[in-house]
Amino acid sequence: MPSAPISTPVPARTSKPSSASTHTTNAVRRRAARVRAKSAALASIALSATVLASLVGTAHPASATSSTAPYPTGAGLVLNSPIVSIAATPSGNGYWLVGADGGVFSFGDAGYHGTVAGHPINSPIVGLMATSDGAGYWEVAADGGVFAFGDAGYHGAASGYPLGSPIVGMARTADNGGYWLVGADGGVFAFGDARFFGAATHLSAASAITGIAPTADGNGYWAVASNGSIFAFGDAAFLGTVPASTPTIGIHSDSNGYRVISRDGGTFALGGATFHGSLAGIPLNKPIVGSSSTGNGYVDVAADGGVFNFGSVGYYGSLGAATVSTPPAPTSATTSGLPYGLTPSQVAAWGKVNICEEGGNWSVQGSVFAGGLGMSRANWSQFNTFGFPGNAAYATQYQQIRVAVAFATYYFGNPNWAPDQNGCTGGY
Repeated sequence: MPSAPISTPVPARTSKPSSASTHTTNAVRRRAARVRAKSAALASIALSATVLASLVGTAHPASATSSTAPYPTGAGLVLNSPIVSIAATPSGNGYWLVGADGGVFSFGDAGYHGTVAGHPINSPIVGLMATSDGAGYWEVAADGGVFAFGDAGYHGAASGYPLGSPIVGMARTADNGGYWLVGADGGVFAFGDARFFGAATHLSAASAITGIAPTADGNGYWAVASNGSIFAFGDAAFLGTVPASTPTIGIHSDSNGYRVISRDGGTFALGGATFHGSLAGIPLNKPIVGSSSTGNGYVDVAADGGVFNFGSVGYYGSLGAATVSTPPAPTSATTSGLPYGLTPSQVAAWGKVNICEEGGNWSVQGSVFAGGLGMSRANWSQFNTFGFPGNAAYATQYQQIRVAVAFATYYFGNPNWAPDQNGCTGGY
């Protein structure tokens, strides 16, 4: 059912179920544990020059031929959290990047209007949506919290609701008078003048929802699942699914169709949507985590802040050369006798996940998920900062649990968090 607006002031938020990205363990995707965790909030650095793309460490050709000052590269910066989203300005001459801690980085003609970085928040930021004139933006968190800056109006949040899964995407109405939030389970929450037309809840049980995009008149929207399935509501026409080889990360509408973007940078245009290029088949330092369209173009961003522009969207710099802070390497043993600083309770909790997910098998191979905890290959790559094997299926039980602890620490602020298996009785 449609959400009723919440009158809570912007700074005030209630901790509710939160989760991480849609590429989590199978257990996390099916049931997010209710936790109260605060993500580490960092000071935001606003960069207001033109930006650069990080493709295997190589600058975009525009930076080599430009007669202006070099584009920002992020060199010398240390980010305490990875970049999670991007929003292009209406002119296509700039964009904002946002980190999981809420830090906002502005490039080109993107104005800096504020950030939640440096303030306590209950769960990680998962997206940023600009207003139609580019004079403001919203940040949205995994627990449904919404933070408005500049001329962006606050119309409510889902952080006060008992969410069944984390929020993964946001879309605004054409007049900026409202917005939709979508959860990984397909639930849709409408605020302000955004109308509720339906939800994909229970329609995509095997694949988490990763994004939402409205139709031009705002009388409908599409939701996309990580496996490329499309769900159309209101006046949104179903134009086909996407044969993505890696999980999708989002969707944007264009003309009478839509484009879907996957973690490997693949872009799929259906219906009347225009196609201006794709990163599919090109090796990337980090997976694509966000995409935004404006005018006759679009721009993608990777988890390391690398920016890739297509069509009419210009290239103005990136954070591709910045360093993302990683936890220190774990010690080889502890007083408990367990390796990598693990505790008996952590091993027991994740051992239950293994039993429920993979029946005791720690060497499961899959195209998207691998290992005994059903962790996505993308998450394994991001959180395996310890020199363990690059494939979770080849890592030991304790190595897999150590990476899972890093995952839980980052997304839930609690190294002892693990999906509640409830005795493997289901419901997760």
